[in-house]
Amino acid sequence: MDLKAIQGALRESKLDAWLFYDHHHRDPIAYRVLGIAPKMCTRRWYYLIPAEGEPAKVVHRIECGNLEGLPGAELQYSSWKEQRESLKRILYGKHRTAMQYSALNDIPYIGLVDAGTIELVKSFGVEIVSSADLVQLFEARWSDAALASHLAAGKVIHAAVRVGFGMIREAVRAGKGIGEYDVQQEMARLFETHGVISDEPPNVSVNRNSANPHYLPTRESSQPIRAGDFVLLDVWGKLNKPGAVYFDITWTGYVGEEVPRQYAEIFEIVQEARDAAVNLVQQAMREGRPLRGYQVDDAARGVIERHGYGEFFVHRTGHSIGEDVHGNGANMDNFETRDDRRIIPRTCFSVEPGIYLPEFGVRTEVNVYVEEHDARVTGEVQQAVVPILSQPAE
Repeated sequence: MDLKAIQGALRESKLDAWLFYDHHHRDPIAYRVLGIAPKMCTRRWYYLIPAEGEPAKVVHRIECGNLEGLPGAELQYSSWKEQRESLKRILYGKHRTAMQYSALNDIPYIGLVDAGTIELVKSFGVEIVSSADLVQLFEARWSDAALASHLAAGKVIHAAVRVGFGMIREAVRAGKGIGEYDVQQEMARLFETHGVISDEPPNVSVNRNSANPHYLPTRESSQPIRAGDFVLLDVWGKLNKPGAVYFDITWTGYVGEEVPRQYAEIFEIVQEARDAAVNLVQQAMREGRPLRGYQVDDAARGVIERHGYGEFFVHRTGHSIGEDVHGNGANMDNFETRDDRRIIPRTCFSVEPGIYLPEFGVRTEVNVYVEEHDARVTGEVQQAVVPILSQPAE
């Protein structure tokens, strides 16, 4: 934990304090920001970082080691009355305090504190402010090591996409049956061989299934993949080591030598939307101009709406990426929520517009890493639907 930096950010934000709270490991953000390992947490603990002065802890007597190693005076409690009195005591004079709270739960990744605890803190005369911007500063920014892990994972994940398309090519040419689940499992084996893990296996979707953005094949639901089919591969993962961050991409292909116009046309629109979003981020960073998540969504969504497919773009343009595939930085979103957090250096997010028609869905997804005065796509960029049965480039 960088106490000095946190206190500086609190003063800059005109906040009196940042209050962390956990019970039964409901708030993973707290542990990552504070730099402590989760321990048994069957009793509530609180940790207050003031804008000025020494932090304060409130812990239960039978779990008094939960905040061990953190600076600050410690108050212990046993009864609920003692717990409330201790919390009131450390909050005295803290009129504006940040918590893992999001008004109307607009940003559910941040809204981790239960309503009753919010009510309790407010009962002490405290105004609660969302910690969303603070979380982005101290949890969503990547270290050099995190960026290196992202790039390393990306090489494996792009290789998995090539393996997936190659497996389909070989099976179809040989007249052998192959299905979504077969391809998924082969990519998963590649992950295991190269030390990459994921919260879910890859998404391999054929035809109508590609119109479901969160489809995942199982052994039972798997559909066959044949010549003339449209295929979507959504693949994400990270290195299997502490502090590693995710890489998350989507590519599409057609099981043939020449891609039909119906697929190519939709891809070109989605590609234009993707590039509009990426270019906006790059220009803003180069010019030193503030840019917020919802504005990036507007840029991509505007392209798709202009082409008449707005009703078929059914999710946000992109999400923050971190140690979880859906991270805690700004999302590229003015659809599911209005994310007005600024896009800041050393953060990464996906840009993944899509058009989902009844017969098939097209998405193209890249990861954008923001630097001090620029932004870059961290992996390969798909420029056309892959003709899976054509000879692969050497």
